[in-house]
Amino acid sequence: MDNNKSSSFTIIPAIDLIDGKCVRLTQGDYAQKKVYNENPLEVALQFEDIGIKRLHLVDLDGAKKGQVVNIAVLEKIASKTKLTIDFGGGIKTDTDIERVFNTGAAIATIGSIAVKNKELFFSWLNKFGADKLLLGADVKEEKIAVGGWLESTNISIFDFIKDNTAKGIKTIFCTDIAKDGLLEGPSLELYKKIVERFPQLNLIASGGVTSVTDLKLLKESGCSGAIVGKAIYEGRITAEELKLFL
Repeated sequence: MDNNKSSSFTIIPAIDLIDGKCVRLTQGDYAQKKVYNENPLEVALQFEDIGIKRLHLVDLDGAKKGQVVNIAVLEKIASKTKLTIDFGGGIKTDTDIERVFNTGAAIATIGSIAVKNKELFFSWLNKFGADKLLLGADVKEEKIAVGGWLESTNISIFDFIKDNTAKGIKTIFCTDIAKDGLLEGPSLELYKKIVERFPQLNLIASGGVTSVTDLKLLKESGCSGAIVGKAIYEGRITAEELKLFL
């Protein structure tokens, strides 16, 4: 592993959107929804104020509907902050992805499409390049899950990574469904296995982060970053603690 990768660790706060508001779900369950702020721009500006550079913006309405819904929020945050935004949820067509880029996202987050329509995903990879795509792998017992976690597959996470890195993907964020939104700690063992097998991959941890200690452990395990949501909103990780990683 090169020194540069092991020394850098990017904190990527998540803003999940339902009805244009900043929310969090527990384990992807829309019935377990908690609204944290009616104004996502306000939240994004707070992150920018402490020195955060990245933002993971998730259109949960879009993910459910199968088409991008909260595009206006993306436009607002992109035009009023300098954050590098990755945006996902409901990107299913060429039109969707073009629209997301044209509205101000630097990166498109792709999940289920990379499993269900590989040809389309690889066409985007060829057209836009690996730096413009953030591939999300939702995992349950080391197997890929799709469709907002409602559908399990028999595809091993390791085969999935192998296939996609062979096509040029450099960065993947991996969410262990069993951990997400529960504030019980991240899937360190899984991440260590992935980093060991794919040392060149930029692996971003997602789900289960509860404390600054978790972030330190993820950095030590070789992850290149972590997506953090509920722990920030619930006050488990403070702005001062986030600054330690900036």
